[in-house]
Amino acid sequence: MAAAPPTQTSPLLTPEQRAAFARDGFLVLPGFVRAADCEALLARARELVGALDPSSLRSVFSTVSQTRTADEYFLESGDKIRFFLEADALLPDGSLRPEVSKERALNKIGHALHDLDPVFARFSRQPALAQLCGELGPSAGLSDPRVVQSMYIFKQPRIGGEVVYHQDSTFLYTDPPSALGLWFALQDATEENGCLYAVPGGHRRGLSRRFRRSRPDEQAATGSAVTFDEIDPQVLAISPAEEVPLVAAQGTLVVLHGLLPHRSGANRSERARDAYALHVISAHCRYPADNWLQRDPAFPARGF
Repeated sequence: MAAAPPTQTSPLLTPEQRAAFARDGFLVLPGFVRAADCEALLARARELVGALDPSSLRSVFSTVSQTRTADEYFLESGDKIRFFLEADALLPDGSLRPEVSKERALNKIGHALHDLDPVFARFSRQPALAQLCGELGPSAGLSDPRVVQSMYIFKQPRIGGEVVYHQDSTFLYTDPPSALGLWFALQDATEENGCLYAVPGGHRRGLSRRFRRSRPDEQAATGSAVTFDEIDPQVLAISPAEEVPLVAAQGTLVVLHGLLPHRSGANRSERARDAYALHVISAHCRYPADNWLQRDPAFPARGF
């Protein structure tokens, strides 16, 4: 008896959606994730934070002054689960503000939840994500994808910090560029509580700068373990008229080309805006040894 022909997987995206991603550099997919799955990640994050010793919290994450906030704890987090604070949660002496609980003091958890935590691992390697990367890969320079980074991102009520305009390929540089961001709204993201903003078509402007580990001579001169190589600062010279808000209800997936300029505003509202993000790169592109995010060679990035 002849073997049955292989089944064909139906496309996730329409031709119009694929064309929109190629044109704009982003795609907003409402209802991609079930509400129950969002709630499971929210609950798991609460469990992780609940088990955290608040006296261990000292490392601040900020895209506004990244070279000043990168420390050993941050630089060794590529294959670990670590916790990073909001700058506004600390007093000048580095201790937590007494009115801010540890649950409200965090900026993010990173950067290997997708490998090390079973709840986040199951979510991160669902077959639909592999298929999505396959359908959008040609527009992003992505083939044979590897999940290189994950982040649980808090946007805390009242103290949730601004994330300035940046490109994911700045931080996850490959040659040629291949980064793709998958940003999941675990709670409603609005203009009031810090949704994403992006510049349609901005991914065609090229790379603005690259974030890397400093050479020994650079670190001796500046005291910083990391540095930015400026390539074309005009890429991120963005006027408000160019940007659009990416309002996202719970369960929405926002896909971001690695070269797309995007940001999020501060959250001064009373409503939290938690999100989960995965970043994927191509196994066929060069990943430099001086990229800030590195993993133990015995624990390489895997695909879906």
